[in-house]
Amino acid sequence: MTDWMSLPYRMNVGAVLFGPDGRVLVGRRAGVADAAWQLPQGGIDEGEDPRTAVLRELLEEIGTADAEILAEHPDWLQYDFPRNLQRKTWQGRYRGQSQKWFALKFLGQDADVRLDAHAHPEFDAWKWVALAELPGYAVAFKRTIYEILARDFAHLAQP
Repeated sequence: MTDWMSLPYRMNVGAVLFGPDGRVLVGRRAGVADAAWQLPQGGIDEGEDPRTAVLRELLEEIGTADAEILAEHPDWLQYDFPRNLQRKTWQGRYRGQSQKWFALKFLGQDADVRLDAHAHPEFDAWKWVALAELPGYAVAFKRTIYEILARDFAHLAQP
């Protein structure tokens, strides 16, 4: 049995997508009982640049990458999976995720968001929320990261 603390972190990107009024897009996880709302995020492919990965993840998760990068968080932010999820998530190969977060400006229209654009939708609903309220939407193990993002990208949360 592998020691949980010795497992690597999965490399990941996340998108804080700002709409025209300064609110950010959150999606509700599809197929998860009592699903929480979260920001778009996903893995970085082998050899892929994080800036490329974040736009690819937007396209896969919300059906559009019509956005421009405004800022990149200077740090890689990490969280550990809760022990009960760790064994189920990626067959127990990872301790958690190490994430590079980007703030992006959405250039499209609400109608461009297509959660059904991918064969296996990540989200079953989406909405715009105030950045300051973001930590309240996060599951407990991601809350600290959402607090950091709300603080560090606050200057971008304006119309």
